[in-house]
Amino acid sequence: MSYNQTMTDVAYIYLSKRKREIEFAKLWAEVSKTMKIPEEKLKRKKSQFYSELMLDNRFASLDNNKWDLRNRRKFDEVHVNTSEIEIDDEENDEPIDDSGLDIPSGDDAY
Repeated sequence: MSYNQTMTDVAYIYLSKRKREIEFAKLWAEVSKTMKIPEEKLKRKKSQFYSELMLDNRFASLDNNKWDLRNRRKFDEVHVNTSEIEIDDEENDEPIDDSGLDIPSGDDAY
């Protein structure tokens, strides 16, 4: 295993060989073991890994905190229907206190 691979690359290779979904805790255990992440960095790296999984479109987050490769899943399993999300379109009438902010003005504004 090459050490210049990212945590998500290691997870991708592992899931490709596994052929089915896996719980996050087990996936993290495998990735951290494969990459030999030191004990003192495990907690920080774990949260970083979770964030990277969420952002990497190769992976699909499933029910019960399980993960799989997106290309093995049907569209309906990984698609979130946003049509039922309510958006508050009302303007906030309260003025914003920007006295503590360094907001550019005049010729410095962009």
